[in-house]
Amino acid sequence: MRSIWTGSIAFGLVNVPVKAYGATEDHDVNLHQVHDADGGRIRYQRRCEVCGKKVDYDDIDKAYDDGERTVVLSEEDMESLPAEKSREIEVVQFVPNEQIDPIMLGRSYFLEPDSKSPKAYALLVKTLENTELTAVVKFALRQKSRLGALRVRGQVLLLQGILWGDEVRDTDFLKTPAKKKISAQELKMSSALVDQFRGDFDPGEYEDDYQVELRTLIEAKLKQGDSLDTEATFGDKEAATQDSGSGGGNVIDLMEALKRSVDQKRTRGAGTAADKQDKPGKEQPAAEPKKKSPATKPPATKSPAKKTAAKKPAAKKPAAKKTAAAKTAAKTSRGETAARKRA
Repeated sequence: MRSIWTGSIAFGLVNVPVKAYGATEDHDVNLHQVHDADGGRIRYQRRCEVCGKKVDYDDIDKAYDDGERTVVLSEEDMESLPAEKSREIEVVQFVPNEQIDPIMLGRSYFLEPDSKSPKAYALLVKTLENTELTAVVKFALRQKSRLGALRVRGQVLLLQGILWGDEVRDTDFLKTPAKKKISAQELKMSSALVDQFRGDFDPGEYEDDYQVELRTLIEAKLKQGDSLDTEATFGDKEAATQDSGSGGGNVIDLMEALKRSVDQKRTRGAGTAADKQDKPGKEQPAAEPKKKSPATKPPATKSPAKKTAAKKPAAKKPAAKKTAAAKTAAKTSRGETAARKRA
């Protein structure tokens, strides 16, 4: 299995190189849209609403619309943001496990040690287990700055995305029923019903009935010969790949890094307390912060590694009759364009 991200966990002055792998997967059967008359694949085209021309994926930028104005963000603009380039999972706090509300948890990733000396990785695993704490971390993935929870699952570090505080809606908009008086007998009967369903959770006992029936239906149609040639109707399917960056520092003298991290934390705490005690009666006006000069960003050049596919000339209108080879080539081109969009 290929890693989707490579970086390191910054734990004080300790650096733990890791590789990230998706911890979950979707078991749904992927279905396509086809023409009911001949089974031909239905594809969507990207067209500009101004000129009406079909636009290649390489010529598409992102934009923000506030209702009246639109700000276009080029690829160079997006690459200038610091979050995209970060290859570090920064530990910012340790909190009790129960303090993280499950509603805030998102996608999960397994972290594998990416070092010839995984002692720092094992130390962090053992520390989280013994303290029964969860590390709150900040990291960047797919051009987004994210919040995460770092915990242990089966002797492996598990990174779970956490929603930002303003991403969880309040319940004020819900119409909750007025408080009703619950009798002791009703509560007793309800509790008795709950006891009948009580048990230990085992996810293996549950099955997605819809997907099972869907697979059964597909297999039955295949056995009956009710199928089409995929290459003739859909075209060649290009395997999607995703590059993973490199990162992570070396663990140099683990005990020394731990001592320096603890000493650094203590020094900061002592300095803060001393500053409060030594303050004169009249505080001096704080120096005005230096004004930041407007950043002048040099013209960025597009990295050849970001886009490997060359732009294709606009396809000419096909003739009324095509040979079988021409049809296959055209569908192959459309498959490659769709794959680049999904990637």
